[in-house]
Amino acid sequence: MEAPTRDPERSMYSIRAVERVCDILSFLQESPRDVALLDVARVANLPKSSTFRYLVTLEERGFVERDPITCSYRAGSAFRGPRAQEPELLTRRARPHLERLRDQSEETITLGMLDGDRVSYLEILESPRTLRLAPRRGDRDPIHSTALGKAIAANLPDEQVRTILAAAGLPQMTPQTITDTDAYLADLAAVRTQGYALDDREHEVDGRCVAVPVLGTAAISLSAPATRLPLRQVTEIAAALQEIALALDGEARHPAA
Repeated sequence: MEAPTRDPERSMYSIRAVERVCDILSFLQESPRDVALLDVARVANLPKSSTFRYLVTLEERGFVERDPITCSYRAGSAFRGPRAQEPELLTRRARPHLERLRDQSEETITLGMLDGDRVSYLEILESPRTLRLAPRRGDRDPIHSTALGKAIAANLPDEQVRTILAAAGLPQMTPQTITDTDAYLADLAAVRTQGYALDDREHEVDGRCVAVPVLGTAAISLSAPATRLPLRQVTEIAAALQEIALALDGEARHPAA
């Protein structure tokens, strides 16, 4: 990275901390791949501990992203122009479809996206019933015990799934949770074949959830207490979710339509 020519008259007004932030961000933007903490420290001419504090602050504001598996860094969504709006755009397009399904089923409908080694919820439309299953906004759930996570993971190469599981583990959420990597990969093979994922009391003791993938690393799901979502209805629910996924795929391909 070539440093710009400095104006001596203006340099007297510069703030060193701001200059370091600019150096870090320029380095991350120009790097063709993720970079290690030590590389950022070298560019910023700072100790690793100080560099880490800079990066944590920038990550909180969206200017930096940290890979949870490799612990390397890249420029964050704040620098991606229109791409920074992709989750918001997907949520905006999906919401009318999800609201209709929520109103028809009276069950909780969610939209989630892969966020590092977990599923982050973009939209949660809760069931109007008193007894319901619904994550809280801000929750980040595991990929191995949730239908959303399975639907997303089924679109990833097995090696990438193994890497995620190695980093996050497969904690036992209920007695039904899959806690073996090979068994989980076998379940993903079934998801790819049938086109939908099922969490059968694997994340919540009395809960079931059906999910289908949407546009790569996102998925939509319907969740309900197991007593209200019998297994015989799973394929019918999956078909309704797949119809929404097809509609969103068409809207993404032809945004003006």
